Amino acid sequence: IPAAALQVPIGSEDAFEGVVDVLANRAVYNRGARGEDIVYGEVPAHMVETVNAAREELIATLAEVDDEIGELFIEEKVPTEQQIRAAVRRATIARKFTPVLMGSAIKDKGVQQLLDAVISYLPNPTEITNTMLDIDNDEKVLEVIPHSNQPFVGLAFKLEEGKYGQLTYIRVYQGRLEKGQFAYHVKTGKKIKIARLVRMHSNSMEDVDSVGAGEICALFGIDCASGDTFTDGTINCSMSTMFVPDSVISLSLTPKDKNAPNFSKALNRFQREDPTFRVHVDAESKQTIISGMGELHLDIYVERMRREYNVDCITGKPQVAFRETATSKSKFAYTHKKQTGGSGQYGRVVGYIEPIDSAQHAELPHEFVNNVVGGNIPTQFLPACEKGYMDGLKEGFMVGHPVVGVRMVLEDGQAHMVDSSELAFRLATFNAFREAFKASGPRILEPVMLVEVSAPVEFQGNVLGSLNKRKGMIVDTETQEDYCVVTSEVPLNNMFGYSTELRSATQGKGEFSMEYKRHSPVLHSVQEELIKEHQAKLAEKK
Repeated sequence: IPAAALQVPIGSEDAFEGVVDVLANRAVYNRGARGEDIVYGEVPAHMVETVNAAREELIATLAEVDDEIGELFIEEKVPTEQQIRAAVRRATIARKFTPVLMGSAIKDKGVQQLLDAVISYLPNPTEITNTMLDIDNDEKVLEVIPHSNQPFVGLAFKLEEGKYGQLTYIRVYQGRLEKGQFAYHVKTGKKIKIARLVRMHSNSMEDVDSVGAGEICALFGIDCASGDTFTDGTINCSMSTMFVPDSVISLSLTPKDKNAPNFSKALNRFQREDPTFRVHVDAESKQTIISGMGELHLDIYVERMRREYNVDCITGKPQVAFRETATSKSKFAYTHKKQTGGSGQYGRVVGYIEPIDSAQHAELPHEFVNNVVGGNIPTQFLPACEKGYMDGLKEGFMVGHPVVGVRMVLEDGQAHMVDSSELAFRLATFNAFREAFKASGPRILEPVMLVEVSAPVEFQGNVLGSLNKRKGMIVDTETQEDYCVVTSEVPLNNMFGYSTELRSATQGKGEFSMEYKRHSPVLHSVQEELIKEHQAKLAEKK
C-alpha cells in the first residue's frame, strides 16, 4: 500500500522538538510537563524546502490512488488543504493509502496529532457495515445497526488476567450496555449480571454507568472465550467470528515438575485468550502438544507460563504440520470379509479416488461422492462408508499426518443379507481408501511461509545468502534509502533458528516477519527422509 508522511520531524533523537504539519504548513510543539500544551508556530527557515518537498511527494502519492487529486495533478492545479485531507480520508478508508505521522511516546510529543488523525482519517462505526447471524432463522445474515436505541449486541475480543480475575474486553456493536443490566452469553445461553463496567485507559480503569454503540468497555468475572457474542436476550444473534488460520507449527511440552497444578490452568487460559493457540494430547505418545503460528508465538507462551504461573517446561523438537495428498487417479475394489462363530462381517466397495485442488477447496479440502445406483449398497450403510473415508483422512501412511486434496467416488458395492453392518462397510471403505491412496502417487506437502526480511543495505548479500541456504525462493527485493526489504517463500521446516542466524549475520540490525502462504510438495529426497524418520519412530514404539 502506498504511504506518505503528513508530518516532518523538527530535529531527531535528543534534539527532537516537534513536528511540522505538511497540510497546514505550520510547526506544532508540545509543551508542559507531559506535552499537554500545544503551541503552533512558523515553519523553521531551514526546513521550508524539506516541507515543500514532503507536500509535493504527498500530493503525487495521493494522485495515484485518488481520482479527484489525480485530475488536479494532471491539470497541474494545486489542491487545497481541505481537498488533500478529504483525499487522505477516502484513500485510507479504501485501504489504498497509509498516512504516516511522527512523534515520540517517551517524550509525549505528537500524541494529540495522532489521535486527531485517527478521528479525521479512519472510519467511524456508522460508516462500516458489520453483520451478524440470526440463529433462530437458519443463520440468516442481518446488518448490525450501530445505534444505541437498538437491542444490545457486543463481541468479546480480548481476555486479560488481572488482579480482580479475568478481564473481558467487549466492543459494543449495537445498542447500549448499562451497569446493573443482564447480558446473555449466546454460546452457552447463560444470563450474566453486569455488576461493574469500566472503560480502560492503558492500564488504568474508569468506572462508567453505560457504554453505547462503537465503544469498547471491560467486564469482570465473565467466563467466555475470544470471539464470543453477548446480547440483551431480546434477540438470538451471533457476530461472525474472526477467521482463525490453521496452526503451522507444534511443540511437545512437558512440565519439569510433573505435579505442577498451574500447568493445565495456564494452557486453558491461553486457549481462551488466543484462538490460534491450540493444545491437544497425542494419543500415541501421551505428550501434550501445543500448536501455533510460528516459533516465536509458542516461545512467548512457554515464557509466560514460567513468568506468570511459575511452571518451567521442557519443549521438544518443533513438529511441522505436514500434509499428505494424492497426485493421480486410483481405482479400488475392496471386500471386507470376516467370519466368526455367529454372524460375520461383509462389505464390498468399488470406486476410485482422485486429487482435487485443495487451494480451491480451502474450507473443506476433501470430498466424498456417492454414485451408487440400484441399491447395491443399502442406503443405511452409506453414512458408514463416508465415516470410513473420513477415518482414512485422519492419518496418512507415509508420515502419519492428515490427508488433504482427495475426492473419493463410490460407484458400486455389495452387501450380505446377514453379515453386512455399518462397521463392516466403515472398515471396507477405510481399507479401500488406504490401498487406493498408496497407489495414487502420494506426496507429502509442507507449509511454505512468506518471509519478509528487513536489514541495512550493507547486509543485503548476507540476507539473500541465508535465505538461499534454507531453500528459499526470492520473490522481491526492495531498497529504501539505507534499508533493504527482501520477500521470499521458505519452507517452514527450514526456518527453525533463523532469528539467531539473522541477528549474527546483520550485527543485530536485521528483523523478519513470517506468515503462512500455502502447502507445497516437498522435494523427493526430503520426502524419503521424512518417511524413514516416521518408520524409525514407529519401530521405537513397537
